[in-house]
Amino acid sequence: MHDIALDEKILAKNDALARENREALKRHGIFSINMVSSPGSGKTTIIEKTAERLRNRVGMAVIEGDMQTDLDAQRIARCRIPVRQITTGRACHLDAHMVHHALPWVFGLENVRLLIIENVGNMVCPAEYDLGEEMKVAVMSVTEGDDKPLKYPALFHAAKALLINKTDLVRFTDFDLRRAEENALKVNPRLTVFTMSCTDGTGLGEWAAFLAAHSVQ
Repeated sequence: MHDIALDEKILAKNDALARENREALKRHGIFSINMVSSPGSGKTTIIEKTAERLRNRVGMAVIEGDMQTDLDAQRIARCRIPVRQITTGRACHLDAHMVHHALPWVFGLENVRLLIIENVGNMVCPAEYDLGEEMKVAVMSVTEGDDKPLKYPALFHAAKALLINKTDLVRFTDFDLRRAEENALKVNPRLTVFTMSCTDGTGLGEWAAFLAAHSVQ
């Protein structure tokens, strides 16, 4: 009972700060997404490819969350878009407080209309923590099981978009694209689903257009 009460108190405090973050982002006209996945799904590469398509059309910034190192932030910086690292240490997720401290940096940049938050690689804890983003985006790859939406329903229920990545590798696996999408839509019928490959470019144009449309509203 005490553990449950403590968890509820922590999440309530997080949610209150997430509302502040969301209101501040809206005041500044910034559309924000929170990308969540297990490790190795390709989130960072998707951000790199997204930056290639959008950086000259939409002002972008990235908050990069990792438990250790700034290796992914270095990769994003090479795409010539602003990036701020959050190193979480032992914490397996970002929270609203961490993002709150990074927002003054975002607001100090010029003409930012799209903020991408790359969460720590984990399908469990990040699903529970609202950061103040406008949209949670779930990412899975064909090198994982097509039953992931059924095994981790909290993430897919909270997400508004799903990216099924690395489709160029599907012929080397027993992953069923149709079944994966069906499983995801069973959990959340409102999901917008994109299938993509950062290797051959499949689906990246549609994804970039989707983000651009939301960022200029």
